[in-house]
Amino acid sequence: MRRAGDRHPPVARLMAAALLTALTAALPVVAGGPALAADEVGLPAVGSVLPAGGACVQPSTERATDDPWTRQALGLTRVWQFSRGAGVTVAVVDTGVGTAAPALSGRVTAVGEAGTDCVGHGTFAAGLIAAALQDGTGVAGLAPQARILAVRGTDERGATTPARLATAIRTAADQGAGVIYVGQALAAGKDELKAAVAHAARRDALVVAPVAPDTLPVVPGTGRTVPAASAYWPAAAPGVVSVLDFGPDGGRPEGAPQVAGADLAAPGDSVVGVGPAGTGHFIGSGSSFAAAQAAGAAALVRARYPGLSAAEAAHRLTSVAYPAMPARLDAYASLSAVLADAGSRGAVPVAGPAEVVASAPAGPRGRALLVTGVAVVLVVLVAAGAVVLPRGRARGWRAAGG
Repeated sequence: MRRAGDRHPPVARLMAAALLTALTAALPVVAGGPALAADEVGLPAVGSVLPAGGACVQPSTERATDDPWTRQALGLTRVWQFSRGAGVTVAVVDTGVGTAAPALSGRVTAVGEAGTDCVGHGTFAAGLIAAALQDGTGVAGLAPQARILAVRGTDERGATTPARLATAIRTAADQGAGVIYVGQALAAGKDELKAAVAHAARRDALVVAPVAPDTLPVVPGTGRTVPAASAYWPAAAPGVVSVLDFGPDGGRPEGAPQVAGADLAAPGDSVVGVGPAGTGHFIGSGSSFAAAQAAGAAALVRARYPGLSAAEAAHRLTSVAYPAMPARLDAYASLSAVLADAGSRGAVPVAGPAEVVASAPAGPRGRALLVTGVAVVLVVLVAAGAVVLPRGRARGWRAAGG
């Protein structure tokens, strides 16, 4: 039985429901992705600084056997059709990168003592950037063929200063890195870090950094966190791609530092990665890990478009991002989009005879057109039903001239 105010017959309501289903299926998914797999919950967490008296991080005995949510959110299967980062060196300015990590084996060059990582943060970030797939797991970095240059930007336990971080950025640029990932965000050191970023720009190195620290320090004796600064460095320096994190549900953790002005947002919360040694996995959250994802995407861009300068590569990353506040990293679009202002260096490179990729997007395009066509037909039917059916019922379903 219909309510008195229900003017649409059951057929029209069914058509409207079908229309809503079709349109929903046609919409792109821009949220973070599915919830965490059950086997990811028990992974040990990685931090940016060792607690007082804490021992160096030990290899994890837990492995994530399911694909992490970031794999779908970043579209890695489609992305790797275009680039895997070969020929690009990404400097990881952080706590060090463990050269014993199997997923990075043979692709890490360390400056000084940066080949060891007591904290685990630098290795975890390097894995998000360039870890290769290992048997029995879907965990991998965006650019699994890129090389890693490990440069220690902190002391052994993760603490740093503006001078130390600035020196590490300069060293990374002088060593020929095409992309420089910085894992720290400092409220002080504006002049030193701006100068270091300018030095990197002169060496044509693209600096990627978190817009804020992963966590805010606690005021001693109070239990309260220090208020967030209005800007953090080197992220706020001109030319840096600054990155904010989001999680599987598209949001950010409660209590995460709130800082405006990020150039991009990227998956950074509840992300899964590797440790300094062993085949086990860790889990981590924060803008520093979102910046690692963006650095991996930058390596893909610089590998696919080797003629682009660092500034042009940054523009390609930010100009095609998903429209949001801030814009969200779209690694696939950064590799496939044809930009109106790209010029010859930003055009899709010609690499010999054309090949038909087995998973070419003709199928998805055909399905999208079919869904759109069905939606249009349903719109017409709903509109017609809303007008014709009530009139027919009023006439007792007799012909108009009867």
